[in-house]
Parts: sequence; C-alpha cells; structure tokens
Amino acid sequence: MTVLFSRKCEYALQGVLYLAQNRQRGNISAEEIATDLGISQDFISKTLQGLVKVGMIQSNRGKMGGFSLARDPESITLLEIVKIIDGNEAFENCVMGLPQCHSDSPCALHSKWQPLREAAQAMLSSTTVAQFEPSKTEVIFDR
Repeated sequence: MTVLFSRKCEYALQGVLYLAQNRQRGNISAEEIATDLGISQDFISKTLQGLVKVGMIQSNRGKMGGFSLARDPESITLLEIVKIIDGNEAFENCVMGLPQCHSDSPCALHSKWQPLREAAQAMLSSTTVAQFEPSKTEVIFDR
C-alpha cells in the first residue's frame, strides 16, 4: 500500500533513478527499464513520456533510441518528480482522505501527521537524482 504517492509516481521515481544509475550507458530502452524494474513496458513508457514533456528526461527513437536524463542530475530533486506526477496533494491532503480536514478543522491525526509530512517534503526537496549515481551510492538496480 502506498502511503504518500500514486503508483505512477513511484514508477516515475524508480525510472528516473534507474536512468541516473545507468547514465553512463546513454539511451536505455523502455523494454529494458520495464524488465529490470518489473513494470509494464506500456506503463513505464507513458509515465516517462510525462517527464519528457517537461524536459526532465529525453526520448530518442530508433535502434539506438531510448530514454536518458535531459538535465544535470544535480538539478533534479525527488520532490520535483513527485510534484510533476502527483502534484502537491501528498503534502496538502488529509492522510485519512477526509475532505473536510484542514488547519481550521483538523482530523484526529492532523497534528501528528503534519510534522511527518513536512519532514518528508524537506527530505525529498534536499535529495537529488545525482545522489543515486553509481559513484555516489551502491547500485540500486542490479543488472
């Protein structure tokens, strides 16, 4: 069960981190990404195309085509990916999904959830894709 993000957002994060981990290889096919991540090829392709539209990653057609990062990994935060795919809902909506919950009329978990939400947002905004490149961390996605 996902607590904060949609499945599409989880896959977008995985896809971008996979591209960072394998950046030295250049273009990587959707088929390879899907196979290595255990995700439907159609779903990962559509998800990554959303990031192509905003210029975060690039897509090239043809035999040597595939996806690759279009920007410096140091300039891409995990929070940016989350906001592109899911918007700001994870940081604004009630954790229990109650539409009437807000600061003026909080639910029972509101005050307990708020610090966790702020901590998650701070962590995501301070974590860049570059931190997942092989020279900076252990390999996440083993080929």
